[in-house]
Amino acid sequence: MNNLQKRIFTSFILFAVLLICIFLNKYSFFILLIIASIISFFEFNNLVKKILIKNELLKNSINIICVFYLLFFTYTAYEIYEENLYVIIFILFICIFSDIGGYVIGKTIGGKKLTKISPNKTISGSIGSLIFSLIPIIIFLLIYEFTKNIEFRIHNHEFDNIIFLCLFTSLICQLGDLFISYYKRKAKIKDTGTILPGHGGLLDRIDGIIFVIPSVFIVDKIFF
Repeated sequence: MNNLQKRIFTSFILFAVLLICIFLNKYSFFILLIIASIISFFEFNNLVKKILIKNELLKNSINIICVFYLLFFTYTAYEIYEENLYVIIFILFICIFSDIGGYVIGKTIGGKKLTKISPNKTISGSIGSLIFSLIPIIIFLLIYEFTKNIEFRIHNHEFDNIIFLCLFTSLICQLGDLFISYYKRKAKIKDTGTILPGHGGLLDRIDGIIFVIPSVFIVDKIFF
């Protein structure tokens, strides 16, 4: 099995586990969040240890901030799920398609590099991420058209602000990816771990999501 096949197989398993935990009940989703947060903490902790070998105070301070942030991530994800599980699915779909758009368009068109932090990322890929982030709108419109009974409104705002949500989510997703890429570059490693065949660490796959969900939660509470 080559690396691409491993990536596809692993992605399929991850997506299946995610959907099962989401639709099974709130407890399974909560447990999934806890597990993801714990694994992400240890993977990020390994990055910090490689970068700050001798600075124990700063290393411990960053780890404490990381713990509180991941607790906030878990809380916000669960809160959104409790209000409407289709909203959390919609947000995850945006992140997934944003990543796909960045990869496909970036590889197909290439062009000028986006930043030195992550040499593989291009401006065309970033634009592709923004464009592909709008695809979930079409998917959910089709679902709504066929079922007529699935609720996926964003807190009763229907789709008045849905395009903003997609673009904002894609932007934060990309920034989250760059944030972790910066730490990986400083630590001089390619992946945050080896837990996912073909992908690397769990944090490599959910870095954008970890930043997106709290951001969407805060923006929604402040502006909507």
